Amino acid sequence: MRLFAGMFATLAVSLAVSPMLLAPEAAGAQVVVATPVPHVRHTETPKVEVFLGYSRFGTFSNNTVAGNRMIGLNGGSASIAFNFNRYLGLVGDFGGYDDSQVQLTGTGMNQPIVVNSSGTAYTYMFGPRLSFRNDTRFTPFVQVLAGGVHASAVTATNCAGTACVVLPVQSSFAMTGGGGLDIRITRHVGIRAVQAEYMMTRFDSIPAGGSSSQNDLRLSSGLLFSFGGRPELPVGLTCSVQPAMGFAGDPLTVTAMAMNLNPKRKVSYSWSTSGGVVGGTDATGSVNTAGLAPGSYTVSGHVTEGSHVDQQASCTASFTIESPAPPTVACTASPSTVMPGDMSTITAQGMSAQNRPLSYSYSSTAGAITGSTASASLNTSGVAPGDITVTCNVVDDLGKTASATTVVTVAAPPVVAAVAPQTSALCGISFDRDRRRPERVDNEAKGCLDDVALQMQRESAGRLVIVGNYSSDEKPKAGAERSLNARQYLTEEKGIDAGRIDVRVGTAGGRTASNVFVPSGATYSDDTTTPVDSTMTPGRDAYGKPRK
Repeated sequence: MRLFAGMFATLAVSLAVSPMLLAPEAAGAQVVVATPVPHVRHTETPKVEVFLGYSRFGTFSNNTVAGNRMIGLNGGSASIAFNFNRYLGLVGDFGGYDDSQVQLTGTGMNQPIVVNSSGTAYTYMFGPRLSFRNDTRFTPFVQVLAGGVHASAVTATNCAGTACVVLPVQSSFAMTGGGGLDIRITRHVGIRAVQAEYMMTRFDSIPAGGSSSQNDLRLSSGLLFSFGGRPELPVGLTCSVQPAMGFAGDPLTVTAMAMNLNPKRKVSYSWSTSGGVVGGTDATGSVNTAGLAPGSYTVSGHVTEGSHVDQQASCTASFTIESPAPPTVACTASPSTVMPGDMSTITAQGMSAQNRPLSYSYSSTAGAITGSTASASLNTSGVAPGDITVTCNVVDDLGKTASATTVVTVAAPPVVAAVAPQTSALCGISFDRDRRRPERVDNEAKGCLDDVALQMQRESAGRLVIVGNYSSDEKPKAGAERSLNARQYLTEEKGIDAGRIDVRVGTAGGRTASNVFVPSGATYSDDTTTPVDSTMTPGRDAYGKPRK
């Protein structure tokens, strides 16, 4: 009886504690309970589960069942389950029961009577259990166990002698099949609300003898203790926006990274933003920033894989819309140095950070510039040498502008150095044909002198130098006479001013005369010749004259 008193105490404690554990929180926590209480999140399956509780075993009938000694026994049971995975486990079940009354049957004058008695029964069974674990606090299960039952002798109370032993000691095969419902309170403590099983025993029938089957029912309830296993880590979520800064109209991408997700559960994402429009139903979303004013905004992401708070997570990430930046421009000229009248190509390299449309215009301090695109032409016709400043202008569709300048240098024409006039040698005269009159100008010499006269007439500012030479067997006078005779032909026959003709004596190089034309500004210099003596005159037969 003391054993079963302890079992009843255990049951009383479990029944008293369970309402407190399952009751809602006190009024001081109303802020918390105002939100619907989520389901208890599934934890990692415990490795070992121990049950301890009250149990009632028997036919649950007030009438005698022939051949069955188990009629409404009260006691306690304990079990230990080793879980292989979330669903399957191996159970060892042990029970102890107390017999306090026994019904004695009779016939005729011996009517059935109930007397107080004492006796015990113990069960020991083993078998598999199938648990239906889920994401709630409730875990139903079914199990099939097989083993044995041992019943002690049942003795009538306040009776002496062998006749007081109503039932002998017996052992039998026993088997149960049934199920129950566990309620999780904390990670390690729970309540087995009910465990109901059909139990079959194989006691020998009394007094007929021979084994037969007894069909009984066992009901149990009590505390459940769990050991081992770890709770699943709560779902985590982080967010990032790329790029984190941009301009209105720029597309932004928001990315969520979830942690501790269960791959067996369906995951869903949702997005919201404090500015713009965000779209996406998975871990990546896009933010449309069209029309947003400059400032900071927030994108919020949410992931869920269940109803428990640990199966949901949220994150935020911020982005900044910058004020539209003005465009920029660079201005270049090619070529940057030109001659007066030449063209230069002006190139403007405009850029908008927001890729806005740009318009171009140009101006210059001199010359004429034309063009309204990214390229223009500068005409330097009529521009004096010097620098021309060209300005390149761009403006976007918002009216924001930018300017840049470049310089085109108009170079002065190169100064051509004056070339000093040079003397030139004209045709030469030979006096070798007339041995009798070797100083006389013959007809062939006249032809040469006619050409010389034409040159003198064309260039009236020029002068002529006639150098008479002599042979080694002659005296220098012969050379002087040859130059004088040639001058006389030019002055008398061709009308050349004698003041434009200088006569000189050369070296003993042969019976010749050379003619050198000296244009205006040129100087004749030849140290090997000497002027003819001014007192000398040409011979009387200086050249052949036509007959009259």
